Amino acid sequence: MRHAHWNNLPSGGDLFGELHLAQTAAGTAPKGSLFPGLAACATASAAAAWLSDHYGMPIILLGLLVGLALNFISANEATHRGLDFASRSFLRIGIVILGLQVTFMQIAVLGPVPFVALIVIMTLTMGAGFLGARLSGQTPYAGLLAGGATAICGASAALALYGVIGKQRLSQAQFALTLVGVSLASALAMTLYPLFAARLGLSDAEAGFLIGASVHDVAQAIGGGYAFSDAAGASATIVKLARVALLAPVVALVGLLLKPEDGGDKQIWRRLALPWFIIAFFAMVTLNSVAPIPEAVRGAALTGSKAMLLLAVTATAMRTRMDLLLEMGWRAAVPVATATAASFAAALLFAFWIV
Repeated sequence: MRHAHWNNLPSGGDLFGELHLAQTAAGTAPKGSLFPGLAACATASAAAAWLSDHYGMPIILLGLLVGLALNFISANEATHRGLDFASRSFLRIGIVILGLQVTFMQIAVLGPVPFVALIVIMTLTMGAGFLGARLSGQTPYAGLLAGGATAICGASAALALYGVIGKQRLSQAQFALTLVGVSLASALAMTLYPLFAARLGLSDAEAGFLIGASVHDVAQAIGGGYAFSDAAGASATIVKLARVALLAPVVALVGLLLKPEDGGDKQIWRRLALPWFIIAFFAMVTLNSVAPIPEAVRGAALTGSKAMLLLAVTATAMRTRMDLLLEMGWRAAVPVATATAASFAAALLFAFWIV
């Protein structure tokens, strides 16, 4: 009887042939497939959404934490292409869809003086982010990211700004920690700012301006306003959406001021060119302004935008190196903390002064 060579047999413990089939399938799978990374990202995002729905925590923060917990998955190179696609493309789609929540009329209702005050608050907030980065020994790009995310609209702004800053200037570890800090600070602000406003005896208009001008995330700013009163919630919504509308100009300005990552000098007209997703964001705002979108469509668009941003954040966290996260430690939270404090103080001052 002829004996088969042991090396040609399936694994001894592979009772049902799963390992043999998996090895065979791996050898025939197309190289560079998006599916492994996208499947892992979608599963982690679904878990984050379930946890958020059942325990009431911010969904973006949970996406970050679940993604970091599953960071080991990215050790498999087969997931890289899908995760990179999710972190880049889903981010841009989410920002574009977000434009359907804003109209130029909403910004006009705010009035010129509060709008100028809002720009001053955002400028001070970004300056505080730079100061925090300097005090904690980090690069100015870390301050730009933290200050911009705090000043505009939280995780959405952080994702957009990081797309312009680039991985060569700022590591994904720093980016992930900034997102964690911004998400935590926004959740705390939504809880505490209405209590502070009530303690200080602010009117509905003053409380709405304070909350809308200082809480990081869009949904949490609106929720914080309505936690104070319905009138404050309506005011906070208008102020917050005006901040969201400033996302495109800020990203364009950052892209103009920063040199290309490769160190070359692009011609000025090329550096003035906006990223396509910022142009599309403007187009969505214009569309929503000239042809009012049905409320059901806007609601679906907001849900879709949150889903895209959740996938992008989760994928980014899954691709982050944990050793760099541990190395950075508490220093990464300083720019977010200084920017948050400056945002609250400046918004409170203007709430007393102009409202």
